[in-house]
This record gives sequence, structure tokens and C-alpha cells, in this order.
Amino acid sequence: MPAWHTSLRKQIMADPKTSENDPKFVIALSRGLALLRAYRPNEVYLSNQDFATRTGLPKTTVTRLTYTLCKLGYLVQAEEHAGEYRLGPGVLALGYGILSGLEFKDRVQLELADICRGDNPNVASAMGERYEQHVVYLVTHRSPDAVSMMFHVGGRVPLFHSSIGRAVLMGSSEEVQDALLAQALETEPASEHDRLRAGLARARADYAQYGYCTSFGEWRKEINSIAAPVRSTDGRRVYAVNVGGFAFLNSTDDLMTHYAPRLLRAINSLNMRPGTDV
Repeated sequence: MPAWHTSLRKQIMADPKTSENDPKFVIALSRGLALLRAYRPNEVYLSNQDFATRTGLPKTTVTRLTYTLCKLGYLVQAEEHAGEYRLGPGVLALGYGILSGLEFKDRVQLELADICRGDNPNVASAMGERYEQHVVYLVTHRSPDAVSMMFHVGGRVPLFHSSIGRAVLMGSSEEVQDALLAQALETEPASEHDRLRAGLARARADYAQYGYCTSFGEWRKEINSIAAPVRSTDGRRVYAVNVGGFAFLNSTDDLMTHYAPRLLRAINSLNMRPGTDV
């Protein structure tokens, strides 16, 4: 069973201890949100059985939840796919509301475009924020002519193996880093534990040496990227910005010599508070 699947089930399975120890926690709400999180990239339709399998909830519970979510506009039952559901406009409204509230979204888009400018149409850049054991892309930039890659808004990449995930870790305190590693070790199989520890060690070493993190074929063998952390203007939220793409079009040397200075300039610009001097 994939790690993200196991994590999802753990979050929403009915646990009497949860309600006993935390009376403010609304289990029914967590179950409904779990259904919305069950969709994987490039999936459009899921059935009640799919939801039940992925969340571990009884099918009768899932049926009530999908009915309610349809009534609220967060799911839409597809006429052409009997018994299946797609995400509804309510979810999009929530997502766009979050993006529109992003404090420095416009500045980010300009910086991402500046990082990618030049003769290579197959380099892309993105800003993301941590969600559990992943980083979710919030803003992206790539050429319309770029070879397709997973740089799209809403895309998720792993925290310990991607450059942007490692950069988010480096933007957090060591206490938070260690806590996230401990969580990952509980979720992932034992065969992945050494790789997780090595990912955090690599992130710390890279950040200390370069001021940014790298991932050259460590998440996916065909992807090279570098990334650095950036904080929101109020200093309360940690994001990261990356740049990279397919390894055969974005070499390690090119990223580190040509794009790294641009990345660091962008990070410096985004980290500045409004009204501060250079």
C-alpha cells in the first residue's frame, strides 16, 4: 500500500481515542475532507467503492458523505459515469480563494518567470508549501512549449526526496525537521528509512554549503532540480521555490552555475519585507 494511502487512512479512520482525548476534533468533517483528498493526479472520476478502499471507511458511510458533498457542490455526480463523482466547483472556489489570498503571489510569478528566462524552454520553476509529508505547488511557471513535466498548480512532491521538499525542511527549525522525519519513519516501510534519513542529511549539507538544496535524480531519476526556502511577508509561513526539469534538458552543472544565482536572487527578493531596504 502506498505511503500516502496509509497516511490518509490513519487520519480519518474512526478511533475512539481521538474523540476521547480531543473533544474538539470533528471526525465527520475529517472523513468528508478525506474523500476530497482521495483523488490522485490526473484522476477525474472516483466511485463510492474507490473512496471506501482508499480511506478505509465503510461504504455506507462513504455513500452518505458523497451525497452531502454533492449537495454542497464539492462533488458532482457524473451522468456519463454512473455511480462516479468528480470534484465540483465548490472545491475550485476554495482553492482559488487560498491562492488569491497568497500574500505575495504576484511577486512570486514575476520572480519565477525571471528565473526561467533565456534560451531553454524546458526549464520550469514553482513555489510550494508543505502539506503533511509533501509539498504542494501553489504557483508555477514554465514555457508553453516545454516538454510536459509535473510542474503544475496542485501537484505534490515528496518532502525528503525532492529539492523543494528539502528546501521547505531547511526553512523550518531543526526541531520541526526531526519531528517530520519521525512521522515519516512511522509511515514509510522500514526499507525506506535509510533513504529518508539520507534525504534530510543531504538537505542540511547542501543548504549549509550552497544556500539551496538539490535533488538530482533522487526523487525521480529523470528529474533534476534545485530549491531554496522563502518565508511569507509576515514570517509565519515557510514556502520554497525550485527550478529544474528533465535531467537530459537540465544538467546538474547548468542548474548550479546558471540558475542557482537567479534562484538565490529571487529568494532574497521574496524574503524582503515590504518597505525594507536592500
